[in-house]
Amino acid sequence: MEFKDYYAILGVDSKAGADEIKKAYRKLARKYHPDVSKEADAEDKFKEVSEAYEVLHDTDKRAEYDQLRQYGGRQQGAGFEPPPGWQSAGDAHFSGDFSDFFNQMFGGAGGFQQRADSGLFRGQDVELEMPLFLEDTLGDISKSVSYRVPVVDAHGRMVYSNKSLKVKIPAGVVDGERIRLKGQGAPGPDGGQPGDLFLHIRLVPHPLFDVDGHDLYITVPVAPWEAALGEKITLPTLTGKIQLRIPPASQGGQKLRIKGKGLAGKGDLYAVLKIVIPERHSAETESLWRQLAEKAAFDPRRQWSQS
Repeated sequence: MEFKDYYAILGVDSKAGADEIKKAYRKLARKYHPDVSKEADAEDKFKEVSEAYEVLHDTDKRAEYDQLRQYGGRQQGAGFEPPPGWQSAGDAHFSGDFSDFFNQMFGGAGGFQQRADSGLFRGQDVELEMPLFLEDTLGDISKSVSYRVPVVDAHGRMVYSNKSLKVKIPAGVVDGERIRLKGQGAPGPDGGQPGDLFLHIRLVPHPLFDVDGHDLYITVPVAPWEAALGEKITLPTLTGKIQLRIPPASQGGQKLRIKGKGLAGKGDLYAVLKIVIPERHSAETESLWRQLAEKAAFDPRRQWSQS
């Protein structure tokens, strides 16, 4: 079994924080997404990046992985054997998208069948990561999926079989949602019922929008004078550009709600204002800033003196 160095795959240090890991995944997921990438190995790279993020963004999985990494001390692609008696403390499931390393360390590769009421063994359920762009959630779409399922051959050995099908993804799905496709998992041995396929929706990070349920958030840079005087600006949304009015005397961090412009019309879009100061000043503009400071007589920290 080949060891997977998830930190190296995402290009982050082993001490990287959650935000750094998310940022790295955001960049690589969009780079290698099969729908847009022109690189020959984009699909394999995307699956590798998704697998790394699946482990490192989860606090419990990351802690377990760090133990494995310390135990093995291995590099990406090197041979690896887990510690004797190793078993993940998390919920086990077989992933048809991820590597043997993931399935044996964190998945359900050790227990492929469950006893059914009929006395026959039932096939293993399979989980797939289903990456979607935010734009994909606006309407029903069809996606082709290919995955592996564990089966038992005539000699009682565990082997893998490839499976492909086309599935319909309903509009309005959210990140983390699981879609069940009954009977599309691993076949049951000796005539047992097949397992189910579960699609785990993973929304690919967008360069502009953050997601919270069905709501979207976009950071809107505004100049100090736009915040002070008010301004009408052009704001991007998932369905096109709209006009947004910045009220006079707006504050940094203030949220402006645009109703119905979230995911699939079920949520709202929140414009979060961020006041941005020009990076360079000419002598003339610096003089104007100083005049403003004198004439405004404004102390942004006045509450400190009142406490």
